[in-house]
Formats: sequence, structure tokens, C-alpha cells
Amino acid sequence: ETRSFLDDIRNFDRGCFFDLGHPILNRMADSFVRAAVISSVQAVTREAYFTAIETGGIVKSETGPQKKNHPFPELRGEDSRKSVEALVKSTGKESLQWGMAAGLYSGLTYGLKEARGTHDWKNSAVAGAITGAVVALTTDDRSHERVVQCAITGAALSAAANLLSGI
Repeated sequence: ETRSFLDDIRNFDRGCFFDLGHPILNRMADSFVRAAVISSVQAVTREAYFTAIETGGIVKSETGPQKKNHPFPELRGEDSRKSVEALVKSTGKESLQWGMAAGLYSGLTYGLKEARGTHDWKNSAVAGAITGAVVALTTDDRSHERVVQCAITGAALSAAANLLSGI
């Protein structure tokens, strides 16, 4: 069977892009790429929005005009070339973080399903907790409290999503 790249794009929701020889690797790679692409588009559009807002330097609000501070000051380079370089670095880092989280979560849920023989909220909670802790370790604030908070949040969100998916 011969497939083109356009066929793969058209069937984006039906299958994975990769065949790495094992279902868990295929699932992790597919989740990584999907999340990385989505997060990079989100990061670029967010930056475009803030750039458009800052063009006038004023943001209108109910209380009157206010000066808007850029949420990512490192993206404000001395010239447009440095700003683009900072945007690429920021987008790459964010894409890598989201891709890593999606790939890890997907691989863990699949592995737990295969190991336990069932897919339930417990698998989702464990995978969410581990993924949340790993994501916390990739941020600048790597305190014990932050890791525990992210692990609990990841477990709660993934378990709730699993429980609510049947409704």
C-alpha cells in the first residue's frame, strides 16, 4: 500500500504517523508529535496576540487605558532578529515540554493497561501523577512542594477525565 504525506494528514485522527515496531513506542511518538505541534502553534499565536496588543502599547479595559506588560519579557529583544530567536527558543522549549508530557502519559497508560489487563481510573491517576511530577521537574521552580502539587493535579485531572469519559 502506497500512502502519501497528504493521506497521513487526512487520516490524522485515525492512526499514528509512526511505526517504530512496538505499539507503546508508536503511541508515545504519536502523542509527542501531536502535542508538540499543537503547543508550538499555541505559543506562536499567543506571541502574535501580545505583539499585536503591544503595537499601540495600550490595552483598553473597563477602568480605562492601561499599560500592558508583556508576559514573556525574554521575547523582547533589542531588534526583531533577537526577538525571533527568543520566540523560536521559547516555542521549542514549550513544544518539547508538552510533547514529552503527552508521550509519557500515553506510554504510561498503555503500559499500565497491558500490565494490569484493564484500563480504569487507577491507571490514569498513576500515569497522571508521574507525568505531573516529571513536568514539574522541567520547570524553573523544582521545589518539593511544586513537584507534589503537580503530581496531585495530574492524578486528579487524568482520573477525572477517565471517569467522565464514559458519561
